[in-house]
Amino acid sequence: MGRRDGHAVSRRQAIRLAGTGLGLAVLGAGAWGCTPEEETGASGGGTTPGGSKGGDTNKGGDTFTTPPPGTAPKPLWQQKTANDDLAGIHALAVIGGAVVVSGDPLVGRDAVSGKEKWSRPGVTIPGAKLITGGGTLYLASAEYDGDVVGLDPATGKETWRSRLGKEYEQPRPIAADDRHVYVLAGILEEDLSSPTNVIAAIDTTSGKIAWREKRDTGTEEFGITATVVGGRLAYTDFRKNVTVRDTTTGRQLWTKKIGRSNYYRFAVHEDLLIVPDGQRLRAFALAAGTERWSLANEKFTWFNDPQVLDGVLYASDSAYGMWAVNPGTGKQIWHNNDLVGSAAEAWQFAKVGGTLYGATEHDKHGGVHAFDAATGKLRWTYNDNTGENQKWYVIATGKRLAAMHAKRLYALPAV
Repeated sequence: MGRRDGHAVSRRQAIRLAGTGLGLAVLGAGAWGCTPEEETGASGGGTTPGGSKGGDTNKGGDTFTTPPPGTAPKPLWQQKTANDDLAGIHALAVIGGAVVVSGDPLVGRDAVSGKEKWSRPGVTIPGAKLITGGGTLYLASAEYDGDVVGLDPATGKETWRSRLGKEYEQPRPIAADDRHVYVLAGILEEDLSSPTNVIAAIDTTSGKIAWREKRDTGTEEFGITATVVGGRLAYTDFRKNVTVRDTTTGRQLWTKKIGRSNYYRFAVHEDLLIVPDGQRLRAFALAAGTERWSLANEKFTWFNDPQVLDGVLYASDSAYGMWAVNPGTGKQIWHNNDLVGSAAEAWQFAKVGGTLYGATEHDKHGGVHAFDAATGKLRWTYNDNTGENQKWYVIATGKRLAAMHAKRLYALPAV
């Protein structure tokens, strides 16, 4: 179940149901209690000494210490969530000191204490992506009325609302910046079908449509991963396309076919867009789409989702290897292929100081891995030992990690 290909079909079906609102009940918070840390447990999977000793005193006044080298930490706090596990990389967000999880109710928690700051039931659709831009959290309205709403992440209060128009089916935010919210929506026909769709930009000041561009007939509306960088909107989709548009006009600058579906994450670095394409990592120039570099893996071994953190590109692969790569040149910095039997494939990364943290999909050796960022050596693995088969998520917030698994949210020390 740790293999990406084994999840593709069911995942797409789930997202399609979430996007249309058909046959999908909102998953509740679950009936688990706030179990003691000893019961949720922590397994130390690291065999290489690492981590730092000592404590950390933060603005909230609490002090925590890290465990001995090679030992996984225990949570600083834990809370139940309404995570529906349908929003992909946008299921967990940290915005202005608030930790937010996609689900119903939508809840903002203080990252230091874990205490609830606000709660908004019925504010968005199941599987809603937590899209942030300009300090605002943007979501598709739960009323299925075509509205896109903006919330203040500090209070959960609605501060913004707009819509494309009645001729479009359920616009869904895919990215945002200081000027625009970028949405995808189906074009409704007389029979209420939507064989074609548009990508559009809504002005965050006026709420008016800045531009809208019709996409090719047959282009899927789901499986979109997008980001905004340097005046360009870049996105990939289930059709194995990578596309870049100008954020001011919506004009398509270029599009390319890639050989492997990318439905979680790609990376950007300066003027480059970097995608995993099966056995290779490929870097394209954002402006023109020309290929700048390509890094090949071993035969029948594919790269997972890359991230650029502190100027270094990190990625795992299907052989349980870990890579650090110079994102400007594609040259390998290190490759740790000694993790078989001790680690799982990481799909999401965070970095604090000299430690790289990786969240994994379901695997008995998975959880949140801590790697030495300089060498890729495994330091420890945190796992709550619940046996839940949902993937893990991890985001850095100060000297803490917000980590999520199934319907549990944890704060782990990251010092």
